[in-house]
Amino acid sequence: MIEVKNITKSYKSGDLETKVLNGISFSIKKGEFVAIMGPSGSGKSTLMHILGCLDVTTSGQYFFEDKDVSQFSDDKLANIRKNKIGFVFQSYNLLPRTMVLRNVILPLIYSDISKNKREVIAKQSLLSVGLDEKLFNHLSNQLSGGEMQRVAIARALVNNPSLILADEPTGNLDSKTGEIVMETFQKLNKQGRTIIVITHEKDVASKAERIISLKDGEVIEDSQNI
Repeated sequence: MIEVKNITKSYKSGDLETKVLNGISFSIKKGEFVAIMGPSGSGKSTLMHILGCLDVTTSGQYFFEDKDVSQFSDDKLANIRKNKIGFVFQSYNLLPRTMVLRNVILPLIYSDISKNKREVIAKQSLLSVGLDEKLFNHLSNQLSGGEMQRVAIARALVNNPSLILADEPTGNLDSKTGEIVMETFQKLNKQGRTIIVITHEKDVASKAERIISLKDGEVIEDSQNI
């Protein structure tokens, strides 16, 4: 599903060039649950932006579903993000004074799906992540952190993406709530979802089936988590 071949990423500021990724290669199969782990400055956020088609490589190739997207135009990358990738962020990125159900429906607004069908899909998505139906008509800022993150995951699922990409999804949560969120990802993975979690926490990475560890812009370990 995903293959990166010797990718590099550098940023220039005047005459100064900073290399963030240095020759990274790996592949991820459909249905895998992978944690990409590393300390601050390891390059994991930059790698996430490339995997999520939010940025492009300086050199090397990135294949997503057998297509080399390394040099795709902004419009083509936006189309992949819209239709193929569901994003879950540390800060939830929900509209605060908007009902939960409406937050989840939003990605479907510009689709050809009828209004009634959109609501059905959104409700199914919220139920799939274990959110209490009583909360569907609450404002998102009335929820706990764990509930908000479940809504964010449900929103990421409504377009039935090929990939769920989660960036530090437990970063704003206490350890118990974080475990519940990670169990939600495990459940979705068992249903066949491909999931990549970006994290600096060992406890979070341990929930994945495989851990790719970065340091100073390079892969230092790629191991199955048994």
